Amino acid sequence: MKFRSVTFDLDGTLLDTVGDLTEACRRMLAELELPTRSETEIRSFVGQGMLVLVQRCLNRGSPPDEALTARAVAAFKTHYAAVNGENTQFFPGVREGLDAWYATGLPLAIVTNKPEAFTLPLLEKTGLARYFRSVVGGDTTPQRKPHPAPLLHACAALGVDPADNLHIGDSRHDIETARNAGCTVYCVPYGYNEGEAVRAEDCDALVADLTVALRLAHSA
Repeated sequence: MKFRSVTFDLDGTLLDTVGDLTEACRRMLAELELPTRSETEIRSFVGQGMLVLVQRCLNRGSPPDEALTARAVAAFKTHYAAVNGENTQFFPGVREGLDAWYATGLPLAIVTNKPEAFTLPLLEKTGLARYFRSVVGGDTTPQRKPHPAPLLHACAALGVDPADNLHIGDSRHDIETARNAGCTVYCVPYGYNEGEAVRAEDCDALVADLTVALRLAHSA
């Protein structure tokens, strides 16, 4: 295999976390005495980190002001910490796929826009922490995806050149991040894409699941 490491997006690629995010947003909006949001809406809001998720929940035709945003972020952090992992589900093929990737001996890492304070406990709760030598959250570096900094940070932590890394994600942000960092990028079709379906021609490969990604990587 030409790849020397693999980095994975988390929400939408490995784990379906919308149940927890929806409940946290419901509690946040109730605390602020604002109308709730549906799970379908929350699913479309996910992808660019906690702050953008909160802002999208608050936006009812005009962007929320800074004071309301600050209150909402604080409330969301409290409520999400309380429910993080309670309703999270594995996407099909993730457990088997991670086992197969881990068996290759390649160093693996997470690169997500979810803050570290939520990412690390979630990985522990779901039993995924053991697979990864490095975890890069949305606040690990000054910039978040699609800026290349998080992916470059992960590659440095794994001791590999970005050109030798494969990134696997679920959205255009993962594609842009990988392109900006100089990595090969495969995408899964089932995740959170903010209403923009990932197209095969936009990435190096569109793969049904992680096991298919491994088979393809062997032949790349």
